[in-house]
Amino acid sequence: MNKKLKNVTFTLPIETINKLKLLVKENYINSLNSGVKEAVEKYIAKKEKEKFKKEMEAAAKDNMFLNDLFETMTAFEKVDIKTGA
Repeated sequence: MNKKLKNVTFTLPIETINKLKLLVKENYINSLNSGVKEAVEKYIAKKEKEKFKKEMEAAAKDNMFLNDLFETMTAFEKVDIKTGA
């Protein structure tokens, strides 16, 4: 998978950079770049999960959504019984 890359500049505390450098030196991560990339990807995944949870909580309070969900479940009830779903 060939992803497009772009160089960006961030400011991080020196202590954080030194810890990353130590992880590179001790072969826990391949490079500073890969360590930052992995951390950012995990942070994004965490925030997306939080966003999804908030959206589901809002949907659970939305009567139109709940009615639509009920109608859909009812429409597929016989199919679900036949397939064991």
